[in-house]
Amino acid sequence: MRGPLAPPQVPLSASRGELFGDLVRDSVERLERRWPQLAEVEFMVGEVPSPPGGPEGGWNDEAVPLGGMIAADGDRAARIVVYRRPVEIRTKSRDERAVLVHEIVVEQVAELLGLSPETVDPRYGQE
Repeated sequence: MRGPLAPPQVPLSASRGELFGDLVRDSVERLERRWPQLAEVEFMVGEVPSPPGGPEGGWNDEAVPLGGMIAADGDRAARIVVYRRPVEIRTKSRDERAVLVHEIVVEQVAELLGLSPETVDPRYGQE
């Protein structure tokens, strides 16, 4: 039998990227209830971060970042990026991935707002 195993609206047919994006959105929604100003921030998923010094730069002994923050500039909104591939490599299950994604989002929001991660989410580091 050929064809899709499940209809498109069933999670079975969601790509890894889409599922990862859902984890980021879930985390942002949790934080937006407490920090409404996050509605002005653009949250993004990137595949992998760019190495320092450009594509030929390589990573050497530097740790690969799991996320990043780009401050607002003029009329461009602040952006927070979570890098999918490095997070997937470091986690074994969806639950582990959800916890790590939330920690990354909290850390980046804390940097953006100039607060500690524990202030942004009092449960930070406890999950």
